[in-house]
Amino acid sequence: MKYFIKYTLTIAACLLLTACFQNSDKDLKDVADAVGKASLTVTDVHSCITDSGYIKYEFESPEMQQFDDVEEPYIYFPNGLKFRMYAENGTLLKSRIRCNNATYYKTTKIWELNNDVEAMTQKGDILNTEQMFWDTENHRIYSEKFVKITTTHQIITGKGFESDEKLSYYEIKRPGGEIELENN
Repeated sequence: MKYFIKYTLTIAACLLLTACFQNSDKDLKDVADAVGKASLTVTDVHSCITDSGYIKYEFESPEMQQFDDVEEPYIYFPNGLKFRMYAENGTLLKSRIRCNNATYYKTTKIWELNNDVEAMTQKGDILNTEQMFWDTENHRIYSEKFVKITTTHQIITGKGFESDEKLSYYEIKRPGGEIELENN
């Protein structure tokens, strides 16, 4: 009896294992090819993000690719991104950012903006850099790359900066350039 149970379990295990291998070579190739490819591609994207009926953010891009089947899901904008931030009442444009490509990491809620990044504040100050990160959870913008900030009175350059997300207060980590000081 114990040999019968042992052989029955062995045969059942073999049948179960062979039943699992019904994928054809084409099926396996299709799955392998899908890894690393966009699960969604959209062209001519224009989107508004609202809160309590007011526009908070608005962005547009010629192309958006969404990658969901990867370890860290992300959205990629390979052909540039224009981004505008509005005041709480949804009418006054606070600042804008544009870049040649961008990535939004869904898990960490961080934007990575690359290649000819330009950000303009409500005051008209212009920040230029080659790479900038926007941490939407902590409401902070930062970079370790060379940065140039042009105000109405001066041009400040340096390597690395950190700012609030509205670009109203910023700190250059290793400043340079011409800095105008007020004499009291």
